[in-house]
Amino acid sequence: MVRYLRSAALSAAALVLLLATDGSAVRGFPLAYAETASRTPASGHPGSPGHPGHPAHPGHSAHPASNAPVPPPDSAPDAPSAPAAPAAPPTVLPDPGAAALAAGPQTVFTGSAFDTCTAPSLDAMRAWRGASPYGAVGVYTSGRQRGCTQPRLTADWVRQVRTLGWRLIPTHVGRQAPCNDTPNKPQRIDPAQAVDQGRQEAAEAVHGAQRIGIGPGSPVYLDMEDYRGGDPGCAKAVVDFTLGWTQALHNAGYFAGFYSNLDSGVADLAAAARAGAAPLPDAVWYARWDSRTSLDGGGVLTDDQWSAHRRAHQLRGEVTESYGGLKLTLDRDQLDALVAR
Repeated sequence: MVRYLRSAALSAAALVLLLATDGSAVRGFPLAYAETASRTPASGHPGSPGHPGHPAHPGHSAHPASNAPVPPPDSAPDAPSAPAAPAAPPTVLPDPGAAALAAGPQTVFTGSAFDTCTAPSLDAMRAWRGASPYGAVGVYTSGRQRGCTQPRLTADWVRQVRTLGWRLIPTHVGRQAPCNDTPNKPQRIDPAQAVDQGRQEAAEAVHGAQRIGIGPGSPVYLDMEDYRGGDPGCAKAVVDFTLGWTQALHNAGYFAGFYSNLDSGVADLAAAARAGAAPLPDAVWYARWDSRTSLDGGGVLTDDQWSAHRRAHQLRGEVTESYGGLKLTLDRDQLDALVAR
């Protein structure tokens, strides 16, 4: 799924850097909601806290009054510190489509799954159905920035794969974070239009799902590739884009999913949820390539966030496996989350 995830070594380095700070930055809480004027991102170190500014030196009077004591240089009072910047208020949108979705049917898959850049052949899906440990497959159903063509992904392919018993994880790849530096996905979210652009992407996703026979009551997962942390404007743009995406999918009768790296997009979304942003996606699919099948949220998601059949974990990427004599290059996933009906 994500072709540009942080490596395990880089994630570990970021953790060490965070632990080396004075402890005032909370891991997983985006600076969009907690940044202060005295703490700015350090250039060249994504996700790391900045260095506190040095206090200004007090001014010296050229002619102090004769009866005014002059403090010695080593005890000169510091200048008043700059006040903390106000936290960005969370975006809250109306969500009229949510009630009907909550009252309607939904499909949850629990177990091992995989995703591939291009939808596999029907021969592979037949061979793997009984021989592999997998029961669900992620497919890129839409999006202007999909990394692979989809010559097989048709309504007939979907029908036959479902007949075999596979569950599907529809995924959409559209605009990416403003601070994403991936060269092959150049279209970025405009922070000033983030909500509207999220709605536009949802409309494309609905059209793409319907074109291949995936109807209302199904989720579509927004693929937000990994991006550097520590940029409050970027974090807020991603969150607002996702809120618009969720609102529009709900209005069209679809559940909203969100896929991203646990330490960037998912961390920012979790913090926005704690701040009161709404409407939130119905399911979160997080990438952390630690080879663990756990859905514990990796220390980023709290127990009350997307905990009732609403989590998926991409735990390994770019591996080649063979079942029934047919090989596929894939990412491994563990699901307890919404899938297509």
